[in-house]
Amino acid sequence: MLPLLPVCEDEDEAVQATLPAKLPSYIADHRKRLRDRFMTGGAAALPDYELLELLLFRAIPRMDVKPLARLLLDTFGDFNRVISAAPQRLRMVKGVGEAVVQELKIVEAAAGRLMRAKVLNMPVLSSWNALLDYCQTVMAHRETEQFRILFLDRKNVLIADEEQAKGTVDHVPVYPREVVKRALELNASAIILVHNHPSGDPTPSDADISMTMQVQDAAQVLGIVLHDHLIIGKSRELSFKAQGYL
Repeated sequence: MLPLLPVCEDEDEAVQATLPAKLPSYIADHRKRLRDRFMTGGAAALPDYELLELLLFRAIPRMDVKPLARLLLDTFGDFNRVISAAPQRLRMVKGVGEAVVQELKIVEAAAGRLMRAKVLNMPVLSSWNALLDYCQTVMAHRETEQFRILFLDRKNVLIADEEQAKGTVDHVPVYPREVVKRALELNASAIILVHNHPSGDPTPSDADISMTMQVQDAAQVLGIVLHDHLIIGKSRELSFKAQGYL
């Protein structure tokens, strides 16, 4: 009979779950094969559920994590949405505990930091695609609206990227006075507004357009240029400047 192991706060196993003291050979062999395939062929060699398994190995060291990987993908839709899901939503999935949440949030933070490093302190115009990739990485799969401001110096080099506000699934409060105030504090000469649409459709609402015009008017008074307002959808983004709103 397998021993009944005590459950500690850092483990994801269910209360009173019976676990083997040693990982069964078929699970150990499966994990080794996945790791070998990843090291040989990279992420392209693995489907989403297997890449997710690799992450779950560390969080749940003594169980078959394939069912949980598939459940997470079924629940959230794809790998990106699993990684960027809110912790409270992740905890609602059976089998997900704090160790799994922590592992996924570490990966999300690392991805965002890697993408951010490609654009911070770089001229925005010459790294525009990298900037869009960064915005997609950190904002496209969020379940609520987020409003960010990118601050540029006189050479259009990105000097700061800050989240100003969070909102609901279809609204985020933005105060033009606070936007301009922060630009002055950072000695920024120009700004780019960025927010996401959790619906996936980046088409601007009347409120989006009105707020953008208010920010532009407030910025112009103080000699600050509003370069663009980007709305990030699930698979594409919309540029106010490219669409003729600015």
